[in-house]
Order: sequence, then C-alpha cells, then structure tokens
Amino acid sequence: MPNSMSWLAAATRIGFLVILAAWLGWYFGYPWAAVIVTMVLLIAYWLYQMRLIQLWLNDPLQRPPDVYGIWGDLLSQIYQHHRKDREVQQQLQSTVDYLRDSFSSMRDGVVMVDELGVIKWFNLASEELLGLRYPDDTGQTLTNLVREPEFNAYFLSDDYALPLQYYTTGDMPSNLRVEITNFDRDSRLLFIRDITTSVRMEQIRRDFVGNVSHELRTPLTVISGYLGSFLADEQSFSPRYTKALRQMVQQADRMENLLKDLLWLSRIESEEREIKHDRVNVRALLQELRDELAAAKSPCRLQLQLETDCQVAGDYRELYSAVSNLVTNAIKYSPADSPVTVSWRQHGDRPQLAVIDQGVGIEASHIPRLTERFYRVDDSRS
Repeated sequence: MPNSMSWLAAATRIGFLVILAAWLGWYFGYPWAAVIVTMVLLIAYWLYQMRLIQLWLNDPLQRPPDVYGIWGDLLSQIYQHHRKDREVQQQLQSTVDYLRDSFSSMRDGVVMVDELGVIKWFNLASEELLGLRYPDDTGQTLTNLVREPEFNAYFLSDDYALPLQYYTTGDMPSNLRVEITNFDRDSRLLFIRDITTSVRMEQIRRDFVGNVSHELRTPLTVISGYLGSFLADEQSFSPRYTKALRQMVQQADRMENLLKDLLWLSRIESEEREIKHDRVNVRALLQELRDELAAAKSPCRLQLQLETDCQVAGDYRELYSAVSNLVTNAIKYSPADSPVTVSWRQHGDRPQLAVIDQGVGIEASHIPRLTERFYRVDDSRS
C-alpha cells in the first residue's frame, strides 16, 4: 500500500508541474515550450538522483545519499532490504565460524566440499588422516588428492547410507572410517576417523577367542573320554557317584557345544564376508532340523507350518545354525511337552520365518540387544 501511495503522489506532482508549466506557457504565449522545458528539467533531476543511487549501490557500506520523492522511497526500501540481508549474512557467517572453530578442535577429520567435489575447508586432523595441506589444497578436487581407490569409489557413488571403512597404505598404514553427509543442495560434509586401535583390539579379541577355543578342545576331549569310560563301568560305583558322573558328562557336552559355537563364530569372523548367492531350500532345512531334534528326544513337540517352497540366497550351514539357535532356545525356555511352532510362509512379497513358543517371553527393552554375542536376559524376575 505505501508503494502505490508513493507512486500516486509522484504522478500527482508530475501532473501538477505539467499543468502549471502549460498555464505559465499559455500566459506568455509558449505553452508547449514550457511543458517541454519542464519535462527536460524533471528528467535531468531524476537522472541525477539515479546516478546518486547507482554510486551508493556500488559501495552500499557508505551512508545512503539524500534523494527525494519516489526515488527516496525506493532507496529507503533497498536500504532496509540490504540491512536485513547483511544481518542474515552476519548471523550465517557467525554460525559458520562457530562450526569451523568446533570442527577445528575435533580429533576427527572434517572436510567440506561443494557439489563438484572441490575442497572448501578442512581442519587440522584432515591433514594427518588424508594427507591434505592447508591452504594449498583449498580449492582443489578431493579425489585428485586422495589416491585411495576405495575412498574415491565411495565418494563418487553418492550412496552414503553406510559409512566406509578402508585400510590405507603408505608410511603409516591405518584403518579409517569415513561418513559423508549432504547439505546445502549438493555440498558434502566428510567426517574421517582413525579406527586403527579399535580394529587392532577387535582382531586381538578374535584371535583370543579362536586360540582359547582350540586350546580347550584337547583337555575337554580327555575329560569327556575318561567320564565315558567311568560310566561304561558304572556298576562299580555307588549310585550317588553315578549321578555325579552323569551330571559331569552333561556339563562337558554343554561346554563342548559352547566351544563349537565359539569356533564357528571365530571362523565366520575370520573369513572374508561376501554375499552368498547359493539358493537355500528353507523347507528342507526345517525338516532336517525337526529330524535332528526328534533323534535327540527333545522334550518339546516341534510343529512345522510349511506354506511355501520359496528359497533364499545364503549359506546353508550359517542359516541352519541361526534357525537352530532360535528353535533350541524356544525349546529350552518353554514348559516341558509344550509345542514350539515354526512357520515358513509368504508375507506380502517376502518370505517370513517365525518361531513361536509357550515360554515367558522377552521384555521389549531387551529386543535391541538380542544380537549381541553372549548377552543374556536377567531372568531373576521371571
């Protein structure tokens, strides 16, 4: 509304000047000459004010010039917008400076690149982790400076749902973890962390589990052998010793199963993990598991509900081990002679395997931790 009023006021003034000039010109006998002279002077005055505004726009940090009329209103609006934009830029710059100061103090490497992969900024840790040099590498393409094929393939893939973990070669080999986040259209923010110590500790743990498992098999085999010999001649022992020997055999069998699981875990972790493309017949796998439990005289009745012949890609032994663990745990924590149902059906466009037991169940708070190795739910309140 103020803009239209300013325009209307300027148009009113021009009309009044033209009418006044025409009347004075008519009075002296030169109406058209008076109107033309008035318009020329008005245009010259406007051009002068436009020149003042143009000079100020070239250096808007100076004080705005004194202009009047509609040009004064336009200049006032331009100045207000410019002041707001400058305040917003200052706020953004202060935010950027704060983030840069925060990133500079981080031990992890941080690199900002634009949509073309050109480095805009990086902190001190990135110089050590990626071999960058400040300020020479600012403005350079990141993939031209980092010569690791795995890193470049990950950076150019535009698929950053999962972080990259790779091994670097050079004077000081290390394991790095890279996470990339998109921001401000196609710009990217990279976080680089040195995980060499974590990888080394994980390898030590794996080696320890594998070595201990192998070393315990020999004494356990000897113990189980002697216990079997004693039980073969159980008539020579009193009943209370026979019961103790049988319990010892059960615990030795349990320990042997634990060692088998540890060896299996060690083998899985030591192998190079690749996607398995073998087709696994889950129906046949479940039938084999049922026959195995029947031969072991399981206390629970295993019921199969096989509604599909769908096969899945994977490793037969690994899938068998996973399903067997689910079923044996369901049997272990269910009342005696209660049924355990395993269903294999089509759920939408995907197959679904379900194991249903009659046990006490697991509280929802423990569900996220079920895949942690050796994690056990506290059953003190069950």
